[in-house]
Amino acid sequence: MAFVIGGSCVDVKDKSCIEECPVDCIYEGGRMMYIHPTECIDCAACEPVCPVEAIVSAQQATEPWRLFQASAKAMFDEVGSPGGSSNIDHPLTDTDFVAGFEKDDD
Repeated sequence: MAFVIGGSCVDVKDKSCIEECPVDCIYEGGRMMYIHPTECIDCAACEPVCPVEAIVSAQQATEPWRLFQASAKAMFDEVGSPGGSSNIDHPLTDTDFVAGFEKDDD
């Protein structure tokens, strides 16, 4: 997985990242966006456009980010590879981790 979207995206879903992604590997869930771990080409186009700084390189992911990384992996282990978010006509069902995530508003 080249990049991961973390907790600051939960309940925000700005979608600027989708517009910048050249391979259409960012998918919308109910509460947040998810980067497909094998479709991402590690171009980093999404990272600087995120207004809430919710995207980091998987190699730089610290423990809180790793939970979201594992959640995205679990999501796509179940969904598979749709071949781009434009091939999905509805938001994906969030993982249990994201569905139950309580955002710290500090």
